[in-house]
Amino acid sequence: MYMCMFVLNDPDRLDEILEAWNAAGISGATILESTGSYRYRANLSKLHMRFLPEAHQLMSDQFNYTLFVLVRERAQVDACLQVIEQVIGDLNNPDTGVFAAWPLEVIEGVSSGAVKEGS
Repeated sequence: MYMCMFVLNDPDRLDEILEAWNAAGISGATILESTGSYRYRANLSKLHMRFLPEAHQLMSDQFNYTLFVLVRERAQVDACLQVIEQVIGDLNNPDTGVFAAWPLEVIEGVSSGAVKEGS
């Protein structure tokens, strides 16, 4: 079993990624709104100059989505990445995203049917 993580820089592309993963048989992603430390620090000085409700709006416009998905096989990890790059393009280009995957040694709380064979 593997955990795949993808930080999507452009929140408007989320549905495209999820639909493409689903078409590839990859489902069950957990989605979090996130902000990187560089973006946070770049906007921190702007926050100090604004009234709090406006500052909240400023920060809410500066988020990414971080997606986590469990897959059973290494081939599915490769499929996750391939689908992402088909939708987003080369992740080595700026302002696209970051992908990482790692094998899991211990996993609890996931039923045997939650991560399907071949998906």
